[in-house]
Amino acid sequence: MQVKRSDFPDGFLFGTATSSYQIEGHGFGGAGQTHWDTFAATPGNVVRAEHGLRACDHYHRFEADLDLVKAAGFDCYRFSTSWARVLPEGRGTPNAEGLDFYDRLTDAMLERGIKPCVTLYHWEMPSALADRGGWTNPDVAQWFADFAQVIMGRIGDRMHSIATINEPWCVAWLSHFEGIHAPGLRDIRATARAMHHVLKAHGTATQAMRAMGLGNLGAVFNMEWAKAATDSAADEAARARFDGYYNRFYLSGVFKGEYPAEGLEGLEPHLPQGWQDDFATITTPVDWCGINYYTRRIVEATDGAWPSLRDVEGPLPKTFMDWEIYPEGLYQFLTRTAREYTGDTPILVTENGMAAPDAMTNGAVEDTHRINYIDDHLRSVQRAIADGVPVQGYMLWSLLDNYEWALGYEKRFGLVHVDFDTLDRTPKASYHALAKALRT
Repeated sequence: MQVKRSDFPDGFLFGTATSSYQIEGHGFGGAGQTHWDTFAATPGNVVRAEHGLRACDHYHRFEADLDLVKAAGFDCYRFSTSWARVLPEGRGTPNAEGLDFYDRLTDAMLERGIKPCVTLYHWEMPSALADRGGWTNPDVAQWFADFAQVIMGRIGDRMHSIATINEPWCVAWLSHFEGIHAPGLRDIRATARAMHHVLKAHGTATQAMRAMGLGNLGAVFNMEWAKAATDSAADEAARARFDGYYNRFYLSGVFKGEYPAEGLEGLEPHLPQGWQDDFATITTPVDWCGINYYTRRIVEATDGAWPSLRDVEGPLPKTFMDWEIYPEGLYQFLTRTAREYTGDTPILVTENGMAAPDAMTNGAVEDTHRINYIDDHLRSVQRAIADGVPVQGYMLWSLLDNYEWALGYEKRFGLVHVDFDTLDRTPKASYHALAKALRT
C-alpha cells in the first residue's frame, strides 16, 4: 500500500466492519426468526437459496476473529447487534443467551485494546414485528427505541460509539420499492412510510439513549454519487431525483428537518399523516455522521412512473458487484456533507470496500485489486481532510468474507478469506498490506 497511518492526523481511527446476520450464524444462541430467514426461504429471492443460519459461525469463533482485528493493527471494530437475538419476538422478554453473547464480545474487544463501535440495526427485523408491518408500522419507532434501551442497558457503558440504523436507504427503498432485500416488497406507499419511520426510529432511539446518559451517538448513511448519462435537461432532472431520494432524503431529514423537493414529488402522497410533526424527533442531535461509500450511479430519464429513471452502465473498471470504482465520489460526498449538512460535526467513513472472486491459490489470496482500491479511497479521505473536512476515521468493509444477503456467499468483500465449507480463515494480501501500513 502507498498510504500509511502516519499520513493521517494523530488520533485518526482505522477500523474494520461486519454485521451480525452476515457473520454470526443466526441458528445459534436462542435467536428469534427474522424477515431475512423467511426471505431466504422463499424460492428465487437468494442465490442458491443460501441463508445466514451458520454464516461464518462468528458466534462461536469471535475470539479468533478479534485476534485478527488486533493483529492487523485496527483501532476499532464496527459490529452490529441482532434485534432478534436480543429480543426473539422483537419485544417482551430478552434472550439471556443473546445478551450474554454481546457482553462477551464487548469484553473480548476491550481485552485486545479494540474500541467497540456498535450499530444497533443492520437489517434483521424480527419476524414477529415484520408480521405487524415492520418498518411500515408507525409503532416501529418505539419498538426500536425499546430494543436500544435493552441492549445498551447491557453493553452501552463500554461502547466507544453507537450508531442506530445502518443504511436507511437499503432498509426502506431497496427492500420496499425494489424488492431486492427483505421484506421483498415493491410498493411505493410502503416505501414512503418505511423511509419516514426509519428516521423517526433513529431519532426516538437516540433520545432514549441520551436519557440513559450514553454519548458519542451517530447516524450512518449509504451514498452513491449521482451522474447524468448526458447533458440533456431530462437526464439532469433524473440525476437530481436519484440524488434526492437516495443521498439527500435521509441527510436532509436528520440534519435539516426537511425532505428534498425531488423526493417529495413522488413520495409525499404516500407519507403517513402528520409526517411533518416528526422532524422534532428526527433532528435529535447526533455526535457524528457516518458515510458508507462504494460506487457511483449513472442514470438517464425515462417516461415511466416516478422516479422515471434507469441505470446506465458506466465506462470505469468495476468490482465483482459490477459497481464502478470511483474514488472521487468519496471525496465529493465528504466535502458536500460537511458543507451542506453537518458543518463541524465529525464524519467517519463507516464502510468502504470491494467485492472480488478472491480465489485461493497455493494457500494465499493475492488481492492486489483490493489494495489499490483501498489506497485510492484513502487518498480521497486525505484530500477531504486537507480541505478542512473533519473526517476522523475510516473503516473497511469487511473483516471477513460473509453472507452477502440476496447474493449469498459468492461476493467476497473480506480482508480475510473464509472457506464456507470448513470455515477456515486465511488473511488475504490486502490484510497483510494494511497491517504493514497501520504499523508505519
